[in-house]
Amino acid sequence: MPGTGIWRTKSVEQSIAETDEPRSRLRKDLTTRDVTTFGVAVVIGAGIFTLTARTAGDLAGPSVSLAFVLAAIACGLAALCYAEFASTVPVAGSAYTFSYATFGEFIAWIIGWDLVLEFALASSVVAKGWALYLANFLGTATTVEIGGVSIDWGAVLIIGAITLTLAFGVKLSSRVSAIITAVKVAVVLLVIIVGAFFINTDNYRPMVPPAEANTGGGAGLHQTLFSVLSGSDGSNYGWYGLLAAASLLFFAFIGFDVVATTAEETKNPQKSIPRGILGSLAIVTVLYVAVTVVLTGMVSYQQLRTGSPLVGDGSATLATAFEYHGITWAQTAINVGALAGLTTVVMVMMLGQTRVLFAMSRDGLVPRSWGATNKSGNPIRITMIVGVVVAVIAALFPIETLEQMVNIGTLFAFVLVCAGVIVLRRTRPDLKRGFRVPGSPIVPGLAIVACGWLMINLSVETWLRFAVWMVLGIVVYLVYGRRHSVLGRRLRMQSAPLADRPEYASVGD
Repeated sequence: MPGTGIWRTKSVEQSIAETDEPRSRLRKDLTTRDVTTFGVAVVIGAGIFTLTARTAGDLAGPSVSLAFVLAAIACGLAALCYAEFASTVPVAGSAYTFSYATFGEFIAWIIGWDLVLEFALASSVVAKGWALYLANFLGTATTVEIGGVSIDWGAVLIIGAITLTLAFGVKLSSRVSAIITAVKVAVVLLVIIVGAFFINTDNYRPMVPPAEANTGGGAGLHQTLFSVLSGSDGSNYGWYGLLAAASLLFFAFIGFDVVATTAEETKNPQKSIPRGILGSLAIVTVLYVAVTVVLTGMVSYQQLRTGSPLVGDGSATLATAFEYHGITWAQTAINVGALAGLTTVVMVMMLGQTRVLFAMSRDGLVPRSWGATNKSGNPIRITMIVGVVVAVIAALFPIETLEQMVNIGTLFAFVLVCAGVIVLRRTRPDLKRGFRVPGSPIVPGLAIVACGWLMINLSVETWLRFAVWMVLGIVVYLVYGRRHSVLGRRLRMQSAPLADRPEYASVGD
């Protein structure tokens, strides 16, 4: 039986049945190849072109490859849980929908609100990054002054183009994504192959550089929560640096969970979604580790540090190592790869955003009118709303690096999904599961520990911002979501006297 009040749950069968409602029905167009492409498309982006070199230079040194492995292990454990849930509940909404079936409406709202933060900020920040690469490629700024307000037309351009692509349907989005993904993977492979000829194995020693005390940037609220709890001042390099790097590099893997949001639009979700999630994660992990091994072998990590003669006051990128060896054409190739990479990241992040809001709209936690689909089975209103909001944020606000803010939201979602697998195994062992996490509940438990560990290695400042966002979400739910919940209205109707129900109101006593 579903719970009552804010803890009421929506059964898996009910969630699946609602996917056939004519007003909010999505088309099933996607195959295993499509969802795998989406996974690779969204994961390979800013992380591999910019975050890798910066993290190696400032935090981990050559052990950045180990940090990637640690982040990949945490993601892999969580991916197994996502695969089981998505094959059991093939409904749009990902972690939001999964939580509704296990923990109840309030937790579902919290995770949905959390995903709204993740996808909206990630889309806006990545769009700003795309505009910066476009400016480098064109040799001119992509900002204009209108009425004293600085507007980034480059960010608006990419978001507008992606919004229109998404409006035409998920299948077209998949085709466009496949083409662009092929380009950026080719650039990554070029980097690996060419860079391998310039590796000096002396640059790998020491693999874990000696710890250095933080000098300003890592103190106070910028210090990791783990450093505060353990009584340490934290450090760059050493084991603290390696752990902090793993938490930061987790940003580079964000996106594979978006594959789960497409379950309702997949022809055979029981098989395709698990294969797409695990397959895309395996592909990008191999590419990431290969790139970091080549990068840290081409130049010493000391040369990638912010403030070094090679980097200056800016941040190291993949191109930095190639410039050191005089391979100047690599800058153009990496710019092209970055533009392609960031394009698909924005596309799939915005797709995930629309599908989470679509699921919340279907449940009445946000206005139901938003979730209406057109004749092509596409939620056009939500697509346009998301496009406008993301474009405004990216165009007007000078957003700085927000990797950690996005990371904590994603890790929180992962923890709930992993816990949900354990709960649903106990409460609904009868459900048909297209994929089952091996070694449950041990593997989901390890996933929770791994994600929690990465969370406490994020900064105190990030935790405080996350808490503020969650409090705001609770207020919105109490003011609007709880009163307009479709499930809540249904349960209230069932418990009301017959004469008070709409279908009996005209009958009288």
